[in-house]
Amino acid sequence: MDIKTASALRRLRLVSGPEAISFLLLLVCSVLKRTTDFNAVPVMGAVHGFLFVLYVLFWADAWNRAQWPLKTAAFYFLMSVLPTGGFFADRRLKREAEDAVIASRARNEGVVNA
Repeated sequence: MDIKTASALRRLRLVSGPEAISFLLLLVCSVLKRTTDFNAVPVMGAVHGFLFVLYVLFWADAWNRAQWPLKTAAFYFLMSVLPTGGFFADRRLKREAEDAVIASRARNEGVVNA
């Protein structure tokens, strides 16, 4: 992987955490709307919707650049629709991005995998 691929993975990683948090907050707001007079669902819905769209755009870019197999791409998409999935995606993406940077540096320095 090259630096652009690592950057795509990093962008996806950076949006996965806030997307997961906004999803959880939206669920809390939905419960509060039904149990109290507090209604923040329209605001949290818009915030979560914006972050979800960003996640999907960054996911598509990462899939394209990293040349993921369908199983890996489906896993990361599934993580976007589960309430805490963004946290799990973040952890795996961090590992993938670090591996991509290490591989790129090794290639630039002329180190060949044995």
